[in-house]
Amino acid sequence: MNILFLGDLVGRTGRTAVIEQLPHIVQEQDLDFVIVNGENSASGFGITEAILQDVLDAGADVVTTGNHIWDQRDTLVYIERQDRLLRPANYPPGTPGRGGHLYTARNGAQVLVANVMGRVYMDALDDPFAAIDRIVNDCPLGDVADAVIIDMHAEATSEKQAMGHFLDGRVSLVVGTHTHVPTADHQILPGGTAYMSDAGMCGAYDSVLGMEKEEPVNRFLRKIPGSRFTPATGDATISGVAILTDDRTGLATDIAPVRIGGRLEQVLPSFWIQ
Repeated sequence: MNILFLGDLVGRTGRTAVIEQLPHIVQEQDLDFVIVNGENSASGFGITEAILQDVLDAGADVVTTGNHIWDQRDTLVYIERQDRLLRPANYPPGTPGRGGHLYTARNGAQVLVANVMGRVYMDALDDPFAAIDRIVNDCPLGDVADAVIIDMHAEATSEKQAMGHFLDGRVSLVVGTHTHVPTADHQILPGGTAYMSDAGMCGAYDSVLGMEKEEPVNRFLRKIPGSRFTPATGDATISGVAILTDDRTGLATDIAPVRIGGRLEQVLPSFWIQ
């Protein structure tokens, strides 16, 4: 399978770039499945149902989130009717929505996608390792699922790496989100699981993590807030990671970063049609 994962959409700049370009990428690269993290797509904080639908219509098969999932208050209501929007699976029982789900890819394969949030330097949710373990055990790779993708929304690289090794050989891809900066450690772990500590963001990189520079710099200098954070404008880079999986085992055979447009060095996978 040919699978694409895109990092956090940040504001209008990031979501517009993805909504405009993703249909062409899906068609040109014959992608089987696309996951997009959309938790910063509504002015940098959360995701509205209208934005969610736009991203899905553009070619995303599922949208994952993270610690900003509830910033748009109506998400508590509409998430129940949107099974292609995931929130972190390690929220307490009874939280609206779902943390993992089985989807049908364009080629008919079954893809399990799960979203989990780390606890180091973040809100103390339930144990992410136990939550993912339950989901993966209920829908094992090579038996029920043809591919398994895990979005590990976390601050600490160590926690993301630990999750990768914890799931090595049991899932197709563990990819980190949340820190908005693409890492250079994409690799296939010894057991066959593809891994990358952070997919980066889809947004303007002439910024501080996708936000206009002045207010974040001011807060570091003065230690007091001056105004609200606002998403940066300008040219956006679409940032993420692509993998190929073995049709028999569901494990990864190739992994490569994806960076299109904007200020960062352009990178396309060698296994894509170029």
